[in-house]
Amino acid sequence: MNFQSTFEGVQIALDSLRSDKVRAFLTILGIGIGVATVTGMGAIMNGVQNGINSDLEAIGPENFQVSRFDQTQVRISAGNPFEGKPKLRMTEATALAQLPAVASVTPALGGNVNVKVGARDLSSISLQAVGSEWSSYTMGDFVEGRNYLSTDDAAANAVAVVTEELARRAFGEGHTAVGQLIRLEGSQFRVIGVYRPKPNLFQSGKPIWVSVPATAALKYLPVRDDFMEFWIVPARGYSQAQAMDQVTVAMRMMRRLKPAQENNFALIRQEAFADLIGKITGAIRLVMMVLSSIGLMVGGVGVVGIMMISVTERTREIGVRKALGARRGEILWQFLVEAVTVTFIGGLFGLLFGAGGALLLSKLTPIPASVPFTSILASLAIAVLTGVVFGIYPAAKAARMDPVVALRYE
Repeated sequence: MNFQSTFEGVQIALDSLRSDKVRAFLTILGIGIGVATVTGMGAIMNGVQNGINSDLEAIGPENFQVSRFDQTQVRISAGNPFEGKPKLRMTEATALAQLPAVASVTPALGGNVNVKVGARDLSSISLQAVGSEWSSYTMGDFVEGRNYLSTDDAAANAVAVVTEELARRAFGEGHTAVGQLIRLEGSQFRVIGVYRPKPNLFQSGKPIWVSVPATAALKYLPVRDDFMEFWIVPARGYSQAQAMDQVTVAMRMMRRLKPAQENNFALIRQEAFADLIGKITGAIRLVMMVLSSIGLMVGGVGVVGIMMISVTERTREIGVRKALGARRGEILWQFLVEAVTVTFIGGLFGLLFGAGGALLLSKLTPIPASVPFTSILASLAIAVLTGVVFGIYPAAKAARMDPVVALRYE
């Protein structure tokens, strides 16, 4: 199989595509859809993973959470996750903050509240009731005012930090929010800061939320503390494992758990959330691979059809070549090259479409979608493999032709 026969096969394939444009388009479309799906999903999954890793690095990969139950574990049964697991208490957060391996403990709970400013009513605004260390876990900047202090936590002061978009909706464009009063579920809070969160993978549009001290939320607002959790930063000089060990021992002692009893709380590493996202994206990737396989099957059937027609139209040519001494392997190789050329062209179009979609996605959303080099190689390899698999039967049929019979074909 020399370069000349390969080049001739490519030329013949291109001529065949030009001779029947509709059939060629449908064949290339099927291959292109499959390859575009592989390329696009690879770009999205790569972007999501990179974004998660970047976010974890920014908020501190050594940080961890204490929760009532492990939210990162996928549950099949519809049981009560709270069964046998008492609520976390503010007294426990205070005690954990005294541990040598712990730098800070931030209680956190959430919900939705109705916000009223003068005659303006904003319903179902997200509430973040957290300790004063919350900004260490959230990427963004204060554009006006400041965060509340640990003294506000201790005194349960009715102060609030609002996002830039919420300030605009509540007070109007160009008006100062700091120092203004807002009502949350009827309770009056004073705005002391305006925050601009950094866009992340899991939000659409500009974020709208209000942050208040967790102690103030429990005192003034009808929030449920069923899902309260503690965000913990290990102290300098201590590893995550050491901090987690001290927290585990302290929690077990406060809850008077016997050595044989299991923990009735959960410690969750930041990486666990990345692992959970990885499981979800893995399932999505599997589904999309199945869908792309359908597209490749459709394109493959088109390859079989276009190659069978090509073999029939060139029966006399095959007979002449065999009569002149062409071997079976040479005939087989030529037709395989034609099939691979068709699928490779479809693969190129699919690759361009998938890469273009990834680029558009990265421009319109916070997802840093990018096409990894491995996805490019995989996409083109899949296109070539499809050509080989679906082109082998027509090529073998051409190679097995009896030259005498072929020469008599009209």
